[in-house]
Amino acid sequence: MTAYDVIVLAGGAAKRLGGADKPGVRVGGRALLDRVLGACEGAGRSVVVGGRRPTVRPVRWTREDPPGGGPLAALDAGVRCVDAATVLVLSADLPFLGEETVSRLIGTLETSGKEAALLTDADGRDQPLVAAYRTEPLRREIALLATEYGGLAGLPLRLLSHELDLARVDADPFASFDCDTWEDISTARARIREHGIVLDEWITAAKDELGIELDVDTGVLLDLARDAAHGVARPAAPLTTFLVGYAAAKAGGGPEAVAEASRKAAALALRWADEGESGTESGSKKADGSKGADAG
Repeated sequence: MTAYDVIVLAGGAAKRLGGADKPGVRVGGRALLDRVLGACEGAGRSVVVGGRRPTVRPVRWTREDPPGGGPLAALDAGVRCVDAATVLVLSADLPFLGEETVSRLIGTLETSGKEAALLTDADGRDQPLVAAYRTEPLRREIALLATEYGGLAGLPLRLLSHELDLARVDADPFASFDCDTWEDISTARARIREHGIVLDEWITAAKDELGIELDVDTGVLLDLARDAAHGVARPAAPLTTFLVGYAAAKAGGGPEAVAEASRKAAALALRWADEGESGTESGSKKADGSKGADAG
């Protein structure tokens, strides 16, 4: 994928949230800002425009001038801090933005020859804060708008997108879902707990909390836990997965070490279960034989 930097706009008054610190609001145990940063781990430089706060990975901080000057002023501050020829621009309140959408935006910009690639929402509306831009045209149009209007404070983003040659990208409708109200936050938190995604969300949150960067094959670990629970005893499931993690760490860590430790533990669980079944069958045969002898 084309090299890119990312600018995340994390300022704003969050009036519809009663002035709450929106980038720090947690969905699925992770701050909204961290969720957005997690979707663009391939960025060369990550710039956040807003107040400093702890983040899941290192970022460069900057502020718009004047503070609270709106998205165009914030974007101007951010674009001054990037080096790459392509820049991803995101708002900090996108709980369901994923790496696939980021890749599609960057890829569309690269192949289309356009100056920007914007995500469109389910209603077909452009989302200029879920978009990839060529850096130089972006800087050019921001400078022209500042000259034309005597500054950028309070100007709407549509003035910028109207001046650029755009490509548009359809994606997962939830990719552009943003959290402007507490009702939006509640909706996002409820969706996180849906059966199809809850485990992936939990694993990602746990990795962030523990400071682990590791691709986890949840299917392998769940199969192992099932085999240990059924073949040994229910409490063996969490204990076995813990031991697998410990063994993988001692072996140097990484997906390969986890896979090898999981394979060994799964084989042991199956052998254990086979022995239990063999013992039960032998015991049954002996019992049947004893009954026959007594009867004779």
